[in-house]
Amino acid sequence: MENVILNNGVKMPMLGFGTYLLRDGVECEQCVLNALNIGYRLIDTAAAYYNEESVGRASKKSNVKREEIFVTTKLLPSDIGYEKTKRAIETSFKKLSLDYIDLYLIHLPQGDVHPSWKAMEELYKEGKVRAIGVSNFNINQISDLVKQHNVIPVVNQVETHPFSQKTDMQNDLKSQGIQLESWAPFAQGRKNLFNQELLVALSSKYGKSIAQVVLRWLIQREVVVIPKSSNMERINENFNVFDFELSPDDLTAIKSLDKGSGLIYSV
Repeated sequence: MENVILNNGVKMPMLGFGTYLLRDGVECEQCVLNALNIGYRLIDTAAAYYNEESVGRASKKSNVKREEIFVTTKLLPSDIGYEKTKRAIETSFKKLSLDYIDLYLIHLPQGDVHPSWKAMEELYKEGKVRAIGVSNFNINQISDLVKQHNVIPVVNQVETHPFSQKTDMQNDLKSQGIQLESWAPFAQGRKNLFNQELLVALSSKYGKSIAQVVLRWLIQREVVVIPKSSNMERINENFNVFDFELSPDDLTAIKSLDKGSGLIYSV
């Protein structure tokens, strides 16, 4: 597994397992358990996904040591506010059955996020969370947060895929020491991603699936990525992306797919 060192020194896996839409408790638990058994060490959930309890149960049932699992969860937009944030994270602790959370994110930039960030800074300093960050923020929203607070976000998790590559955002984030993380790396199957002529050709060239090519492309761009699947074969396939490398020319070629829009935007 390849890792990135976040701006506070915490090590984060470059590839993780996403749990968005895995709301069936039994299914989610089994999928997370399968992912951990395969070798995934980053598990991404959120209060809005209503599956934190399943993630917690799977983590307990696995043979993986707690310190080897990197758990991310997120603050519900309805819990924005200082006291609400404190209560929300305690609820997440209980549902996940964890003593600490590795990464806690503001899920959406809705309402006045500053009191929530203040609460998150305190939780971080108390050691209840190892790192704090944001999700779905634009550069101006991040800049506003950085100007008014002491702790810089470690991550901005946003929709990132071949049709919306976030190159400018990544460069800006990198200049501030903030890691770009991709959700919806396959554009949720839209925009005919899996039939793109270029990706089909690269799949044939490397003897890998189109999904594997896309994941490898993101990882080589130093973007953390969290694909989601309930299919055991795909969960395994998505993990096997560390035994090949795209050439510089192929990395450049994929840039041509960036439409600059085509966002799906959902939580």
